[in-house]
Amino acid sequence: MNNFPPERIICLTEETVETLYLLGEEDRIVGVSGYAVRPKRVRQEKPRVSAFTSANMKKVLALNPDLVLTFSDLQADIAADLIRAGVAVMAYNQRDVAGIISMIRHLGAMVGAFEKADKLASDYQVRLADIKAQCRNGIRPVVYFEEWDDPMISGIQWVSELVEIAGGREAFPEQSVQKAAKDRIVSSEQVIAAQPDIILASWCGKKVQGESIIARTGWDEIPAVRDKRIVEIKSPLILQPGPAALTDGLDAIVAALSAT
Repeated sequence: MNNFPPERIICLTEETVETLYLLGEEDRIVGVSGYAVRPKRVRQEKPRVSAFTSANMKKVLALNPDLVLTFSDLQADIAADLIRAGVAVMAYNQRDVAGIISMIRHLGAMVGAFEKADKLASDYQVRLADIKAQCRNGIRPVVYFEEWDDPMISGIQWVSELVEIAGGREAFPEQSVQKAAKDRIVSSEQVIAAQPDIILASWCGKKVQGESIIARTGWDEIPAVRDKRIVEIKSPLILQPGPAALTDGLDAIVAALSAT
């Protein structure tokens, strides 16, 4: 990285985009992922240069970035190509709430805004603690979070933790700590056996078809299906490990769990 703080940043996932905007450092962003939608004005203000597992390398390099921010092993090939092209890359890999908080502080430090980032992170920690305290009492419903429908993939760790903060009980706690989606695949029989009271679904970029969930063989035995407690949470709110998940995503889970 030739400049510190970096002056020309490309964000290949949404959570770093939203964080930089919240820190008032959005002028440093010169390119974003096509999935960046928070805040809404980002779609008008910043050129889109990538999907999630692919990037337009010609566009990226033409923007002359001094730092590109990536996320997870799914962007490892993109990161490798950028490094070979002489571009500085920071690859985040946060998979839990603590990791999200750390990412905010780390990114803030990298752009010379650590104090603002530290306050933002601390405010989120207070918010999470307050919501957890408010939701502590009463019956804790069993919650099955479905990240994908075919194969069925249960929720990743930060989602599981937010379910617990919201007063629910994760249906598949052992799977949630698995980082790879392939290690969180569950069978129909497993979900039926778990008897979730609520089903939350966010199918990673495509609309949830509640009718198809209801129609699954044997699922009429599940309390969530019987009681019609199947709720879609839009993927930008919950499947991006950043500020959205800690705010609107968590609020959506709280609302789903408290609805009767």
